[in-house]
Amino acid sequence: MPRRVDAPHKIRVAATEGTDYLRRVVRGAGNERDALLLGAKTVIAAMTAWILARYLLPPAVSTFAPFTALVALQATVYRSVRDCLQYVVAMAAGAALAATLAAVAGVHGWTFGLLTLIALCVGRIRRFGQQGIQVAIVGFFAFSSGQGQIHYIGHLVASVGIGALCGLAAHLVLAPARHTDHRQQAVTALYTTMGQRLTDLADTLEADDPARDHLRQWRRDWRRLTAECERIRHTIEAEIENGRMNPRRTTASAGGALPRAWEAIAVAERSMDHLRSMTRTLDYGLDSGELARLPATFRPRFGAVLRATARVMAEIGPASPTDGNLTDKKIDEASAELERVQQHERVTAGASSATHAVQGTLVTDAGRLLADLRSSRQDIATS
Repeated sequence: MPRRVDAPHKIRVAATEGTDYLRRVVRGAGNERDALLLGAKTVIAAMTAWILARYLLPPAVSTFAPFTALVALQATVYRSVRDCLQYVVAMAAGAALAATLAAVAGVHGWTFGLLTLIALCVGRIRRFGQQGIQVAIVGFFAFSSGQGQIHYIGHLVASVGIGALCGLAAHLVLAPARHTDHRQQAVTALYTTMGQRLTDLADTLEADDPARDHLRQWRRDWRRLTAECERIRHTIEAEIENGRMNPRRTTASAGGALPRAWEAIAVAERSMDHLRSMTRTLDYGLDSGELARLPATFRPRFGAVLRATARVMAEIGPASPTDGNLTDKKIDEASAELERVQQHERVTAGASSATHAVQGTLVTDAGRLLADLRSSRQDIATS
């Protein structure tokens, strides 16, 4: 038997989710508030465009005004202007094509087919972007409803103009919020978490009996943080776009803050590769028993390297530019710790080749991580 639907329970769940959504909207700026404001602006702009078009123009073309308002209201001002211009140009191309065919060859089935073929080919021009299909759609309306007549096309152009003006005006009255600080804070939180995980990894490595569950947890954490890096990078790219043509004022340092945050995320993504490799090596060493055969001094020395690297992460992560000399000094300290480990490894005798392989892989990964941090530090500082 099919399970009975508990309607009251679903209503309560929906009400709870709605309440939580509204609470997040009221609590502060964020994606929920942005989406709600964009929806409200879209409703008002479309309604205004429809009322004006019905009052000023024939009913046959009034629908194009609210539709254009929808196109003109995207998440960012830059995207709105770009999509709106692409739509207007596509509309003009479709209307001109319909008028030309109707005037030259008349309104027939074969001319409609020719119109469709040409409109689809023209719509593939890259400059139309995602609005290329509108060449054919507007051409259909102008050819079928307007019979290619100039007065219909003039009304159509006016309707599209009303929609575009209403949509763009809504953005000018209440432009999308800027979230530069939030993006910076996300990068800082990511680097703080990476530093904490490195310190925890050092503690696990130095323990007399390292817990396998901890190493497995670190591997899951690195995968989760890698996904978080990608998500933050997308939000930074979206915020960089949000800053283009946005009339909202922002802090004087915002122009360099987002590129610096983007560079920091790029460094974090490369660092994750070395950290995942390092954790895999430790996991393998624990399973094979080679971790227990490492020289007694190696694990605390290598733990010191991880802690020094965590301190470097703490310097790179903050939203505001840090003292480059201090960051270089901390990288030098971590590199010095790693050099001591390498020197001790060269003079250590009696270890098996498998044990040396574990040591060598860990040292190589740490060296590559520090080299990446050193080479990228200048890029972050000058962004």
